[in-house]
Amino acid sequence: MTKVLLDNGYAVFVVDSLERGHKNAIDKRADFRKLNIGNTHDLEQLFLGQHIDAIIHFAAYISVEESTKNPELYYQNNVLGSKALFATAVEHNIKMFIFSSTAAVYGNPTQVPIPEDHPKNPTSPYGKTKLQMEEILSSLTQGRDISFTVLRYFNASGASLDGSLGENHTPETHIIPNAIKAALRNESFSLFGTDYKTSDGTCVRDYIHVLDLCDAHLLALEKLKKQKGQCYYNIGTGIGYSNLEVLKEVKRITGTKIKMEEKNRRPGDPNVLIADPAKIIQELSFAPKYSDIETIVKSAYLWHRNQA
Repeated sequence: MTKVLLDNGYAVFVVDSLERGHKNAIDKRADFRKLNIGNTHDLEQLFLGQHIDAIIHFAAYISVEESTKNPELYYQNNVLGSKALFATAVEHNIKMFIFSSTAAVYGNPTQVPIPEDHPKNPTSPYGKTKLQMEEILSSLTQGRDISFTVLRYFNASGASLDGSLGENHTPETHIIPNAIKAALRNESFSLFGTDYKTSDGTCVRDYIHVLDLCDAHLLALEKLKKQKGQCYYNIGTGIGYSNLEVLKEVKRITGTKIKMEEKNRRPGDPNVLIADPAKIIQELSFAPKYSDIETIVKSAYLWHRNQA
């Protein structure tokens, strides 16, 4: 996202504690500040010293599995950290916000594809904290001349097409990087759950390439500059792939037979999550270019192969 913004003429501050981030991934053209979003004193020093038009908020813990094991950690970082960031920014007259939310706010959907007005029944502490973050942003901006856009990601995936930037979590919980790592290292891959209510028994997800995600954020920012308001958008393709279908594609791209170990499903994982992206397509002219499963897996494979 930083690279996309800089390439489009924006000046960018990157705020990151580097607790789970990587300094070498930060674009050298950006102004980097190492601080935690929950530290209001440090945030105030940043906001006092600079003119900031908009905040794009990505800073959250993101593992459904981890959140079920340590919900308090997720509440402290995701909810209280976000509240500190939003409140401090509002005090310093920042008028535009884009917030990275998640399809996990919907829980097990009663309607598929899922529209933005679908009931919010998150099944994991992670999803619950993201919904709380949405509500905090909305409540803080009531009665103020402030606009925001909430972008509910479905499954963010892929890497830059040249293999220079990619997904690097510790521990990694996402299926595509874990399957690719298993193929590259000739290790066993853990498949969590084969008893979902789907055609092949594995859960189904809507995958969106990170480059298309960045484009959605840029379109949202351009809209906020021209038109005030509060908007909620799904970012997905409307197409779902089961875990077994994803593994089949990873095997095809890598040319490797992956050893698979079937395990119980992880708590909090819904059966099917597929976006209805009609609203963002209509209102922002969003048009995913890279979110076919082949491009997603190929780009991710190039990144991980380069790191091997």
